[in-house]
Amino acid sequence: MFRPTETPILTLRGPWGVPVEIAPSFLLLMFVLMGFRFEADGLIFVVLVGLSILLHEWGHAWGALVQGEPVRRVVLWGGGGFCEYRRAATARKRELMVAMGPLVNLTLWAAASLAAEWMSASAWGSDAWFGMAYHLHVFGWINLTLFALNMLPVQPLDGGQLLQLALLRVVSPRAAMRVAGVVGLVVAVLWVPAMIYVFITWGWVLFFIPSIRRHLEMAKGRPVF
Repeated sequence: MFRPTETPILTLRGPWGVPVEIAPSFLLLMFVLMGFRFEADGLIFVVLVGLSILLHEWGHAWGALVQGEPVRRVVLWGGGGFCEYRRAATARKRELMVAMGPLVNLTLWAAASLAAEWMSASAWGSDAWFGMAYHLHVFGWINLTLFALNMLPVQPLDGGQLLQLALLRVVSPRAAMRVAGVVGLVVAVLWVPAMIYVFITWGWVLFFIPSIRRHLEMAKGRPVF
């Protein structure tokens, strides 16, 4: 979803031959999520978060490859992750490419939650068994959170892109951009008070703030890249 310019500290070969690059800021994000404490539960949590982000981006990659669109790389960094394609795709192809990321998270939430429920209900389970059930529940919650966050109708999140792509089916490209810009502008303006509320209520910190300027320019019919 973003384009960082960091030099990766590690490059791995992922599925379908797509490289997976890990940027330095991704490690910083993991440390922040752990509270800078190397405790077992914290380490497991950040591994589950990192895995969820990676699977989300692999969903985008699969959505491209299955339609014959080559993928340059998948990057994990401080802003989460992004999948970079080798060329621009048509709007119709982009619909599946964009949608597959959130759909992967939604599927993982459903599968992990059902498995956790079944394991928790097992009368013959050991402490380790129930511990696995707990972490599956956490994994499901992480993926549901990623799905909900990514589906917010702001750029450059998947929800904002899907809104604009859906509008392209019924209105002109300029009109689609303007409507998506207006919707995104409203969400962007409400984002800061929402962040404050979330922090006060649950203690969560969001590391992403949508650009008000970008959505304002879109609402005026001026694309900003």
